[in-house]
Amino acid sequence: MTIKHLLAWLQEGNISIPSFLLEHYAKMGLTEQEMMLLIHLHHFQNKGNDFPTPDEISEVMTLSSLDCLNLLRKLIQKGYIEIIEEMSENSILTEKYSLLPMQEKMVTHFLALQKATEAKNIEKEEESLYSIFEKEFGRPLSPFECETLGMWMDEHDNPALIKSALREAVISGKLNFRYIDRILFEWKKNGIKTEAQAKEYAQKFRAYQKRERKWMEQPEQKEFPFYNWLEN
Repeated sequence: MTIKHLLAWLQEGNISIPSFLLEHYAKMGLTEQEMMLLIHLHHFQNKGNDFPTPDEISEVMTLSSLDCLNLLRKLIQKGYIEIIEEMSENSILTEKYSLLPMQEKMVTHFLALQKATEAKNIEKEEESLYSIFEKEFGRPLSPFECETLGMWMDEHDNPALIKSALREAVISGKLNFRYIDRILFEWKKNGIKTEAQAKEYAQKFRAYQKRERKWMEQPEQKEFPFYNWLEN
């Protein structure tokens, strides 16, 4: 037998198992035996056997037929597999194991982990915002200021926008919550949602203010009486 044949043999009948499932099946409430049985069900289905018997499953596991039957019942009770009926091409009613419930549980668990991670990130971001404000103000925030900052975080989905408003207040030399609130209100009114948009808007605003100051500082031009040359 050549290496080519051996490689073809290794590749024959491979099944794909999500790495997330292998890493989190225990946290999802599955035991090693239940997980292995689910893998074998998947393998049987790839081979064209959608409803393997406990005896068939027992032949590829180190469990008795009775143990396999009990495991199948547990998986059905726990909502990881279900038995569904299908009509074949010959109009014969057949049964099969569906792994869709297990996939749904895996997706639900994944989304729950994502939500928990996002919540932790938001919590860290909130702590970071409080620390940044206290550092810029050079003192602990008052209860009213903490409440105001919390309202801003509830109102604006992007915490970086609040940091940008604080930075603008520092640049403008008007470090107070009322001024920062005016900045955030102005940005919201003009559809500013990202840090990049806020930076661009602030640059344009400062450029406009600079032009206004330059115009105001121009010396007044003396007015000369109008002389009508046609009357002479």
